[in-house]
Amino acid sequence: MPAADLELMSAMLGDLGSEDSKAASLQPLADKLRPKALGEVLGQSHILDDGPIGSMLASGSLSSMVLWGPPGVGKTTIARLIAEHSDFEFVQISAVHANAADLKKIFGAARNRWFQGLGTVLFADEIHRFNKAQQDGFLSYVEEGSVILIGATTENPSFELNAALLSRMQVMVLSPLDRESLEMLSARAEDLLGISLPLTSEAKSLLIDMADGDGRAFLNLVERVAGIRAAQPLDAPSLS
Repeated sequence: MPAADLELMSAMLGDLGSEDSKAASLQPLADKLRPKALGEVLGQSHILDDGPIGSMLASGSLSSMVLWGPPGVGKTTIARLIAEHSDFEFVQISAVHANAADLKKIFGAARNRWFQGLGTVLFADEIHRFNKAQQDGFLSYVEEGSVILIGATTENPSFELNAALLSRMQVMVLSPLDRESLEMLSARAEDLLGISLPLTSEAKSLLIDMADGDGRAFLNLVERVAGIRAAQPLDAPSLS
């Protein structure tokens, strides 16, 4: 290859590397620390491990489910990792943005994969926001098995989902992250960032209380604190 072409290619690769670096620098800490395996998920061992989801995956028999719990406890992550563990295609939709045409396209693609012996996990974020007609539209695909539907909701599914759809899904109740889980999350963040948070033990305890069991909110707080350059560790009143 001519030297000029080599120089051009090198410059292009350098630009790509620079863009990747910029993108990584803008990536939120919560996304950087998203678990890569179900064993890394914190605070939900009652449904994972030897729980109902763990049993499903161990038996190779996956069924549709609703992940019901407060924000920031791992609903999206668990759905994605279930799909990866099962070697299923992962498709994510949100009731806020999806329309009838989007759903028709998704179901058509899922059925095509199904005819080829391939599975699809359809993750419906905020499933309680889908209207009755949209929820009814899920039924035939869930019944035939061309789609494994995993819905995520912060609302009680008994009141928010159609009875016909709910009867075909298993409800998994996720817990707010406890103090031990948030402390482990803090340790992971410090390890990734290569720093110790500039906080006294009392201040770190207050930071955990402020997150109120929400792992994403906690990591957002950690990220803000990590950017502080202080001569002395911050105390609890500094965070109030």
